[in-house]
Amino acid sequence: MKNALITLFAFTFVGTALAVAEIGKPAPDFTATDIHGKAIKLSDYKGKIVVLESYNLDCPFCHNHYSTGAMQALQKDLTSNGVIFLVVNSVSASHPSHRTTDAARKEWADQKMNATAWIDDSSGKLGHKYGMRTTPQMFVIDTAGMLVYQGAIDDRPSPSGDPRTAHNYVRTTIQQLQAGEKVTVSQTKPYGCSVKYDS
Repeated sequence: MKNALITLFAFTFVGTALAVAEIGKPAPDFTATDIHGKAIKLSDYKGKIVVLESYNLDCPFCHNHYSTGAMQALQKDLTSNGVIFLVVNSVSASHPSHRTTDAARKEWADQKMNATAWIDDSSGKLGHKYGMRTTPQMFVIDTAGMLVYQGAIDDRPSPSGDPRTAHNYVRTTIQQLQAGEKVTVSQTKPYGCSVKYDS
């Protein structure tokens, strides 16, 4: 019984420690590298709205958002309005879904991504810092650097069909921010595949 309680405590502690990002608090700063070798630092984007997308194209849920063109359309709409959109790939280098730099660059081109950058997070450092659990999972940071939304991209947890028929939480959050309104939905349960961290 004692060992079980210790194990439970350890699991709870680790889970809490990993989920650093909290709604209504400053988004954890990070420095990372994109697939083109450029340094990406969150603090450099202060004054802009930033979106983080937990990504793995091998996940059927994530794949559906790209194969339909829904994610690229969202990326284009947001970035054309000054939003910074960062794709975060936290798949471990030891997992079959990992993308080498060359493979990632090819996938970026093949998928016609309209994001600001694709971050190689194969170490899992960024993913753990934000408590990324699924692909896709979305995070929205406001112009003051506060985390104002995290969770599902929309209210349609399906690996098929057209995501554009769903209510998109990210789009709504950003529309409210840009209109100077209060964010009405700040957190939802993310859906999709588990992030393939190094075990």
